[in-house]
Amino acid sequence: MLSKNNSFADKKDITSIAIGGFDGMHTAHQTLFSNLSRKGAIIVIDSGYANLTPLHNREEYSSFPIFYYALENIKALSGQEFVNLLVQEFPLLNKIVVGFDFHFGKNRSCGTKELKHFFEGEVIVLNEISVNNIAIHTRVIREYLKNADIKNANILLGRSYKIRGLHIKGQGLGKTDFFPTINIEVKDYLLPKDGVYISKTIVDEQVYDSVTFLGHRHSTDGEYAVETHILNKNILIKNENIEIKFCKYIRGNQKFDSFEALKNQIQMDIKNTKEYFHN
Repeated sequence: MLSKNNSFADKKDITSIAIGGFDGMHTAHQTLFSNLSRKGAIIVIDSGYANLTPLHNREEYSSFPIFYYALENIKALSGQEFVNLLVQEFPLLNKIVVGFDFHFGKNRSCGTKELKHFFEGEVIVLNEISVNNIAIHTRVIREYLKNADIKNANILLGRSYKIRGLHIKGQGLGKTDFFPTINIEVKDYLLPKDGVYISKTIVDEQVYDSVTFLGHRHSTDGEYAVETHILNKNILIKNENIEIKFCKYIRGNQKFDSFEALKNQIQMDIKNTKEYFHN
């Protein structure tokens, strides 16, 4: 039923757990984790819908071992049965940390009050956490990304939003007519609103200043693309896995009347990006 990210972590040694979906591993989640003991662990209730930190990508953002419960496997358990399962699998468990809106049990019928009743150890319930008067929730971050509000999304995350993808063959126009780009195929991640972004691109563990485009290439083949241009560098890609961090939204996707107009706009995007990183 469970998997974990640390091969050395043993459920029998864990004394405290934080429970939640934890998609995003954002600032509020990190505050939750700060209440764990040294032998703490994170319990992810995996619904299969995580798209800010899909699959096991959450593991990059915490040193605590992470154990995954597939929601499908536990959703029929009553609240008492769920707590009994935790106590059985973590025999030294003496503390559970959850958020104020935590629900569990069949049909989400139980909340923090029932958790305190069913569990004999300590239960810590964190209140809603805000930054700049904005409540930190995964759904809020998703909306910011969909609206290209990278600034606020990154503030709530506590870091730059990042996607991963596989390097794929592009149109080939970049090297011949425009500017060379790295094209990537992205699965599982939520992609921000179509447009052009100031970004950092990570290739072979090296971080480069870059400009990234997301959207349909209206001025060329019309296909959807995620492509990034590395500033001032011609690089040889060894590892086909590429990462992109989003720093700032520059402009929306546009259709240009000519290749020359497109090229001029890309030059302006590059100029703006260089100024951003210089300042």
